[in-house]
Amino acid sequence: MLRMFLAVTTVTLAVWGGASGTTESTPPPLATPLPSPTIACPPALPISASVTGATTTSLTISYVIFFRPPCGYDPPMTVSLFSSREDAQQWRAAVAEVVSGPERNGSVTIDRLAPDTEYWYRFTDVDGRRDPYVIASARTASLTSCRATATVDARWGSGFVATVTVRNTGTLPLDQWRVSWRWSGDEQVQTAWGGVAETAGADVTVRNASYNGTLALDGATTFGLLVTTSAVPDGLTLTCAR
Repeated sequence: MLRMFLAVTTVTLAVWGGASGTTESTPPPLATPLPSPTIACPPALPISASVTGATTTSLTISYVIFFRPPCGYDPPMTVSLFSSREDAQQWRAAVAEVVSGPERNGSVTIDRLAPDTEYWYRFTDVDGRRDPYVIASARTASLTSCRATATVDARWGSGFVATVTVRNTGTLPLDQWRVSWRWSGDEQVQTAWGGVAETAGADVTVRNASYNGTLALDGATTFGLLVTTSAVPDGLTLTCAR
């Protein structure tokens, strides 16, 4: 009886010891971190700009920001002006700078500039990143200006003769002038006097002759045209500039 009790007790202890013994569980494998997504910026310019206004002492430059960082910019943008393309390419010796507003599609006006002067402009964002794409030129208006008017002196079935009057309407004397226009039909300049005519398709430019390029304030001069055409126009829309 004692042997049977000891045997049963031994078996019970063995079973209890196996059930209550600690066993180390194998930890689950660590998840492999996913790679960070790569942002593919489109092959397009992040900013576009153009000159939308010019006076004798100011330039207005409009811009459009296409993308936000990291592919583009956030406003405000700084517009820098340089006196030469070489300085602009090297971001060297900016002659003027202005900061835009918060608009992604806006414009800036830079004043206190020299008349009739070419400048080159570039953009920098608020974090100091320099835009590598936009580098373009703009010119302030000249202090001098002129006006040109045309009078048809004679006309016939295949042509006409016209006289163009050029007048200095600016604030300084003129030392040269040029008048330009575009034909609306098949007109062709056969002869010009009092000026030097240049044609390119329908576009015509007449520059002053050697003897009548200088015009005092409110001074005027004329040049004439002999034109062939199948239909004589009612008039000419002329543009005069220095």
